[in-house]
Amino acid sequence: MSSIEVGIKMNQSIRQLSSAKTNEEKKVKTAILMLNMGGPKTIADVEPFLRELFLDNDIIKLPLQKWLGPFIAKRRTAKVAKKYSEIGGGSPLHEWTNRQGSLLIERLNQIRPNNGPYKYYIGFRYTPPTLSEAFKQIECDKPERVIAFSQYAQYCCNTTGSSVNQIAKYFQQQQQQKLSFHLSFIDRWPINSGLINSFTELINNELKQFPVNSSNEIILLFTAHSLPLNSVNVGDTYTMEVSSTVMEVMKQLKFRHPFRLVWQSKVGPVPWQAPATDDVIKGFIEKGYRNILLIPISFVNEHIETLHELDIEYCKELVENLPIKMIRRCPAPNDHPLFIDGIVQLIDEHLESGVDVSPQLLLQCPLCVKKVCKDTRLWLKELQNQQQQQ
Repeated sequence: MSSIEVGIKMNQSIRQLSSAKTNEEKKVKTAILMLNMGGPKTIADVEPFLRELFLDNDIIKLPLQKWLGPFIAKRRTAKVAKKYSEIGGGSPLHEWTNRQGSLLIERLNQIRPNNGPYKYYIGFRYTPPTLSEAFKQIECDKPERVIAFSQYAQYCCNTTGSSVNQIAKYFQQQQQQKLSFHLSFIDRWPINSGLINSFTELINNELKQFPVNSSNEIILLFTAHSLPLNSVNVGDTYTMEVSSTVMEVMKQLKFRHPFRLVWQSKVGPVPWQAPATDDVIKGFIEKGYRNILLIPISFVNEHIETLHELDIEYCKELVENLPIKMIRRCPAPNDHPLFIDGIVQLIDEHLESGVDVSPQLLLQCPLCVKKVCKDTRLWLKELQNQQQQQ
């Protein structure tokens, strides 16, 4: 072999070693799995999204659900598709989640590099990328640990609970005796400083848009996604947790304005939490109030419930012929710097805590009789015990 050939071989070997080292350095150490319901990206995705939604009895309990769920989804598709067409042709939830995930891991790699590199994954319940798709990608990347991070600040069995149930089902179906990574959960964060501070700043910015002489006449309506009363009555903590967020924000605002917590997005004929947001708007206008600010306190991203229900159905259509001076809607936190600071701190504190599963997540609602919820808690306890022994 000539000296030139030897040199080429040596250079190739060096490049291979360098490449292997680079790949090793870039290997994911901590995965952040961002859990959410998801939303249709396009009009064509609306019916599949609704079908998956109405098949999930963690969200909606129906008789003969396997048949009735798809039937209801098909019946509602045209109406819901029209709403999505009016906000740009699809849900922006995927884009906002990507934006938040990118900012989150960028900051984590800066402030806590010893647990990095970090990578975020999206696990939606009803649209791609699904939870099973996310876990398949995670298993390919082989991180040391995975944090299942609910994008719902306030825990609800119908939302976060449904995703946690799905995670438990996924691994039970895999029949894995032991996970290949350390798994932990952030299941609720209703008084997180970034959540509170971002909402406070966003509210203050909106209050400045009202006429100066109306500052003492503005009513703050904190509007949250409603919950069927049968879910409330089994002991779901959602109402309590949403209330805690409201009170922390009002504390920051020094209780300068009158306020109420109200409920939106009722679906179907069963009784839901009240009072409904639209009824309260009309009720206060009838009582002579003329300035209202809507605050989507249970939403951290813009999506159809903010962009259509609040902005179009309430702030435009509902009050069109009513004697109101001004009605505005506070934005969701989205990528607000204070919000990103808060979720970075949340992940950082979770990594420090050593707590894999919170006591609240381990506790099944007192009057819940769902087998899936019981099985999930048993799986979580087993997971916790296994990981503590490692």
